[in-house]
Amino acid sequence: MRLHACLIATLLPAALLPAALVPFASHAAGGIEHAQSLWAQSPQGRMLERILPPAVTPQQLPEPASEGARLTARYCVQCHHLPSPQMHTPSRWPPLVERMVWRMRGNGNLGALMKEMMAQVQAPSEGEVAVLTAYLRRHGQREIDPAHPALATRSGQMFGIACSQCHALPDPQRHSAREWPAVVKRMQGHMAWANTVTGVSALRTNPELDTAEILRLLQQYARR
Repeated sequence: MRLHACLIATLLPAALLPAALVPFASHAAGGIEHAQSLWAQSPQGRMLERILPPAVTPQQLPEPASEGARLTARYCVQCHHLPSPQMHTPSRWPPLVERMVWRMRGNGNLGALMKEMMAQVQAPSEGEVAVLTAYLRRHGQREIDPAHPALATRSGQMFGIACSQCHALPDPQRHSAREWPAVVKRMQGHMAWANTVTGVSALRTNPELDTAEILRLLQQYARR
């Protein structure tokens, strides 16, 4: 199975990391290796692998040496690839973390199957949940203002359809015009992984998605 292969492959050797990150990197690698073994043993492993795209490594998390980053890498990879805090807005993270922890404790709408899937999964303590939630909220997605003039345009409608399939609509000023092309290309890869609508004519939307036009919109309102 191709379980966490891209995450493990991108973990830097300790010799190339800043000294402050060496203990974190070692701990994170161990956590990912343990998660990999759990996935390999699980009959639901292939399903778990597809929940999230392999988007970030532990060293790419905000404040990578912080306790919040450590807990994110420790607990979240037990069930799916490592999430970026910018997947959700600060207000969206608390109920999501609550639901994830509830499932990690063997609860959920799958009944006995959920208990079986979570048999070897460790849930964070209440104190760790508080630290984890605060960390994710602090680095959550800065959402575009719903009254932003860009959203009233045809390009803005495309932007809304494309990006809202996976996360809250980001503020274009999160990146500069020079940075946005690489971000959009990376998001296209994530959308292909998740099998979301990316503008293929066989999966038409109205308006039909045009990546180049979405990129022009983001660059127009980008950070100066």
